Amino acid sequence: MAEHKEESVMDKISDKFHGGDSSSSDSDDEKKKGSSSAAASAEAVKAKIYRLFGRERPVHSVLGGGKPADLVLWRNKKISGGVLAGATTIWLLFEVMEYHLLTLVCHCLILSLAIIFLWSNASTFINKSPPNIPEVKIPEDAAVNVALTLRYEINRGFATLREIGHGRDLKKFLIVCLLFPWTFCSQCLGMC
Repeated sequence: MAEHKEESVMDKISDKFHGGDSSSSDSDDEKKKGSSSAAASAEAVKAKIYRLFGRERPVHSVLGGGKPADLVLWRNKKISGGVLAGATTIWLLFEVMEYHLLTLVCHCLILSLAIIFLWSNASTFINKSPPNIPEVKIPEDAAVNVALTLRYEINRGFATLREIGHGRDLKKFLIVCLLFPWTFCSQCLGMC
């Protein structure tokens, strides 16, 4: 008897998921109503499956859609894996190995220079055209303008520091002491 009850419960559960085809002696009209309501409930269950916590919109649209959402949802496993591997490599370089950004940039520039040098020298041996390296020039007037602006700002900063050092402007002195406490501490240590 317990087995029969268990089977009937399992049959009901499987009928709910597979469209509600039952082998009971109901009339044809009741079967159609039951199967349509079972199909509707199956669609409702399917809608709830794809929408976590009963949300109205799918996760893809919540994340903004497009390629960033595809990346986060791992729709293209190769791209998502490549991004994860790249982020892990960057983390290992900077955090674990204590590599610095400026050092990395310098090493990348040296490596690219070596590759271009070898490519241009090897192109004669393999009968290929050498790489087309564009000529880069900084215009003189732009460089002069940058230098003049930088000189003006540095001189203005030195003048401000001189005024603060002479004790003429108490307000600026207090602002510098609050914003840059290591400056104040080094001055106090120098006076002692």
